[in-house]
Amino acid sequence: MQTVYIWIVLAPLLGAIIAGLFGKVVGRTGAHIAAIAGVAIACVLSLFVFKHIVIDSAPIFNDAVYTWMVSDGIRFEVGFLIDKLTAMMMVVVTFVSLMVHIYTIGYMHDDDGYQRFFSYIALFTFAMLMLVMSNNFMQLFFGWEAVGLVSYLLIGFWYKKPTAIYANLKAFLVNRVGDFGFLLGIAAVLMYFGSLDYATVFNNVDKVNNLTMTVLPDQQWSVITVICILLFIGAMGKSAQVPLHVWLPDSMEGPTPISALIHAATMVTAGIFMVARMSPLFELSTTALTFVMVIGATTALFMGLLGLVQNDIKRVIAYSTLSQLGYMTVALGASAYSAAVFHLMTHAFFKALLFLGAGSVIIAMHHEQDMRKMGGLRKYLPVTWFTSLIGSLALIGTPGFAGFFSKDSIIEAVAHSTTPGASYAHFAVLAGVFITALYSFRMYFLVFHGKERMDEHTRSHLHETPWVVTLPLVLLAIPSVVIGYMFVDEMAFGNFFGDAIFVLPQHDVLSELAKEFHGPAAMMLHSLTTLPFLFAAGGVFTAWFLYMKRPDIPGMIQQRFSLLYTILINKYGFDRFNEIVFAGGSRIIGKLFWQYSDVKLIDNFIVNGSAKTVGWVALIMRRMQTGYLYTYAFAMVLGLVGLLALFVHKLF
Repeated sequence: MQTVYIWIVLAPLLGAIIAGLFGKVVGRTGAHIAAIAGVAIACVLSLFVFKHIVIDSAPIFNDAVYTWMVSDGIRFEVGFLIDKLTAMMMVVVTFVSLMVHIYTIGYMHDDDGYQRFFSYIALFTFAMLMLVMSNNFMQLFFGWEAVGLVSYLLIGFWYKKPTAIYANLKAFLVNRVGDFGFLLGIAAVLMYFGSLDYATVFNNVDKVNNLTMTVLPDQQWSVITVICILLFIGAMGKSAQVPLHVWLPDSMEGPTPISALIHAATMVTAGIFMVARMSPLFELSTTALTFVMVIGATTALFMGLLGLVQNDIKRVIAYSTLSQLGYMTVALGASAYSAAVFHLMTHAFFKALLFLGAGSVIIAMHHEQDMRKMGGLRKYLPVTWFTSLIGSLALIGTPGFAGFFSKDSIIEAVAHSTTPGASYAHFAVLAGVFITALYSFRMYFLVFHGKERMDEHTRSHLHETPWVVTLPLVLLAIPSVVIGYMFVDEMAFGNFFGDAIFVLPQHDVLSELAKEFHGPAAMMLHSLTTLPFLFAAGGVFTAWFLYMKRPDIPGMIQQRFSLLYTILINKYGFDRFNEIVFAGGSRIIGKLFWQYSDVKLIDNFIVNGSAKTVGWVALIMRRMQTGYLYTYAFAMVLGLVGLLALFVHKLF
């Protein structure tokens, strides 16, 4: 099996190398064949691994495949941990990536960077697979940084576009903040556990559990708490949690396929996966769990509100991603790790579907993204319309669709949690249900129904997109409907993940919920009388009333609540604050360093001062060089007398 695992990561890498380094040789067709073949091989092998590990209940694989370095007894290795959690993530990553690769043939058809784009997205898949399959912190960090690097390249793919360059720099810098905390957390793990291997660390948590460290003078902090918070700061950057969320909406500057890949199955899910993998550590720190829960709840509620005022179709879905990541993070804080990962899986399918559906609309609209210039597209794009409806219904948690089973599991888990902050989190995720339904169907009605608002030229050329675009939509729509029903029993309330996830008995809210779970059908029937269903239905009705029945009311609300609208449209001032405080502060510090360090210290004192000193010494020495022989003879006599005097003095 080790050979299979190696080929799962190498196949996308080889596809990326062929498309990237030999793109001109193999041409556009050769590039996409190589990239798609590599990801397809990884997908098929991942399905085989899923059957082997999950269905056949084979023993997990945990071993090194390559030793990079041994230093002072510490081994730095490339190794794989293949358990049920990893197997599920491998299937999700490779399947969604494969759909995005096929879709890209149609979306990027006329782009000059066709081969380069395929190389990047195949490399992205390789990086994410290395991350989820790792069995040690070194390889985890490699995958962590690799997905960050490739996301930087993809967000700024159209490098001649100033907004794209700004967006990829923003993503890079914000993630450096999170990654700094993440690296400190890994360093603390190495310092206190003496190993980077997951199994070694997890087997020795009891020895470190009661240790403390001095973080501030006269203040002792739990080592486990510090490690968990530092690791989660890394997750806040990758999974875009407040306040390190600001890069994700701007990542929409990249082509739509990469928006789907980043937001659905790869980069933003890395933080959620990492915390679930580190559950043996997080379970020992109530402080860390509270911190995780409050951050997630704030993100789920307040980022959802921003989706209500966006007019760019991709940005609405981007803020939806932020909000749904908040739901997953809340579940992690409630120790409902299985529910968080279950929602990660269902969300990957319907969020990829929504992004690719938005891309289909953008292609048909000749790259127009403003929803105010759309409307009535249902009759022109029937496949896109129907699949987008499925994605929207799954997103808002409609009973029977994938998102319902995972989202309702999270809401119920938080309601039963005793972790400090659970009451606030429960309010946030409940309110988020109404907000999600409102912005989702605001987008759906503005795009596909109502009055046609596009110009006549665009209308005359409207038609359904090619099969390479619509086929991935159909294939993603299927799991968006059925995947939740198929796995809710085992993933949310059963023991699907086995020993891959650890939960203390006093934190195990899902086991309490499992006592009341009587199958997916009963869960659907019961939900019809619960608050989440009523809030979702209310959100859909409100969107229909405001944007179909009385489209004049939103403008009136905007005028009446202009202050609130200004706050939302300015994204709570996070960008402005970062620009003034961090960017502006950095520029001021840089200017001070330039004036006092570079100019006055280095230029004037060190460089120019050294030159002036040499000139002054040379001026004195020049006066001693007369050119007369008797002067040099006299100097030699004086030197000889001085040496004789020193010798006599030492002798007596």
